Amino acid sequence: MSLYIGLMSGTSLDGIDAALVEIRDENAPRLVATQDTPMPETLRDLLWRLCHADRVAFSELADAEDTFCRLQAAAVEALITSSGVERTTISAIGSHGQTIEHAPKGHGGGPAYTLQLDNPSLLAELTGCPVVADFRRRDLAAGGQAAPLAPAFHEALFRAHGEWRLVLNLGGFANLTLLPPAEDERELLGFDTGPANALLDAWHAQHRGGRFDAGGAWAASGRVDEALLERLLAEPFFHLPPPRSTGRELFHLDWLQRQLQGEEAPQDVQATLAELTAASVALGVEMAREGLDAPPAALLIPCGGGTYNPDLLARLARRLPETSLVSGDDWGWPAEWLEAGAFAWLAWRRLAGLPGNLASVTGATGPRVLGGIYAP
Repeated sequence: MSLYIGLMSGTSLDGIDAALVEIRDENAPRLVATQDTPMPETLRDLLWRLCHADRVAFSELADAEDTFCRLQAAAVEALITSSGVERTTISAIGSHGQTIEHAPKGHGGGPAYTLQLDNPSLLAELTGCPVVADFRRRDLAAGGQAAPLAPAFHEALFRAHGEWRLVLNLGGFANLTLLPPAEDERELLGFDTGPANALLDAWHAQHRGGRFDAGGAWAASGRVDEALLERLLAEPFFHLPPPRSTGRELFHLDWLQRQLQGEEAPQDVQATLAELTAASVALGVEMAREGLDAPPAALLIPCGGGTYNPDLLARLARRLPETSLVSGDDWGWPAEWLEAGAFAWLAWRRLAGLPGNLASVTGATGPRVLGGIYAP
């Protein structure tokens, strides 16, 4: 039995997800155990500042990276203890790191870059396990967007004979995967559709405090401002053909503020932001279908934190009436563990010398083996 641990901290900055995954061969990976380690407020605040800073001190970066890495190590230790597995049976840890900025097309004519805070050398030292990290920059070097990387994992888990399927990750930002039937020779498509929880959480925190709108209750209490929604959807990103990826560099409260007229009720803005997520996902689905000349997908498998927002899921269902929303639990993968599982799987791909990217998704010039290996 080959065991891998995947570590994921997304743009919502809510904590570290650690997934213990069994991978035997090319067959579907199996989720064995999980560990959710909340992010302390002090670290979250520091990372938030770094994500939105024009300039930072090296000492701040070093402090954030060290604290983040030690939290990762604590998550690994808790997972090993709770699962009862021997440390020596862990083939590798796949560490995504914490994204601070993602600019696959560069800025102002400069080179493309993506920055994830991570210290795989320290993580290997603290855990005694091999670590695979720095997954994104190899794809970037090959001309790709370096994101999203999860669609290849979605294919391994969910592609099936006789059925078109969608996988939708609703983290801080939303990314979509359209899977053709297994017997179909067409390559899958995957790309970021736009903001999901990032703007919802930020607007909620600004007006009501707390990290998020639990269950989407506040959004459900408001009404969609159709004029505001139309202005938001005019953002050129929503109409770019894939490959495409995005993040806080584009979608943030200042971006939203520029579209407001000043008289909107806060709960109506929240409702409109939820509708923006649903509408931009629906636009992405239409774009993916046109790209592959595909029929409506039979089902959509939502994952990420947004799956615990029934208001958001209801908006999605209304926008995609021909597609059923189905839980990943039916395949042994609860919604919140797909992203961490993907980086365990990518670590296995790296040790096996197998490509981890999909050129049809990222736009890279071809398949590449992703990540560097750090021995304990």
